[in-house]
Amino acid sequence: MQVPDDLKYTTEHEWVKPEGKTVVVGITDFAQDSLGDIVYVQLPQVGSKFESGATLGEIESTKSVSDIYCPVSGSVTEINLSLNDSPEVINSDPYVAGWLCKVEIDNESDLESLLTAEDYSKLTES
Repeated sequence: MQVPDDLKYTTEHEWVKPEGKTVVVGITDFAQDSLGDIVYVQLPQVGSKFESGATLGEIESTKSVSDIYCPVSGSVTEINLSLNDSPEVINSDPYVAGWLCKVEIDNESDLESLLTAEDYSKLTES
């Protein structure tokens, strides 16, 4: 299972791609594989503010419903509208086409508490 080196990760299996003052958020390949076939995604509203660790949405699969947690504190600036019609793209391409939302970070130090690719790999191996 691939874990891209250029991303940061949470222990709840979200990935974060920093892009200046904004981060792109998605779920990892490990998470989508554990969930099985994804059939629905509830994304946050643009403009919503979240604290780090707060629930920002849900992913529903044929097996279960799982919360999506905001990896940083900030405001949602964009959501991936294509997931409304094609949530299964998260299964096939979780790191590119299957991104969930973009969040403008309140405090860039939030990024320092996230896991590196190496740390995340160790977490998912256990």
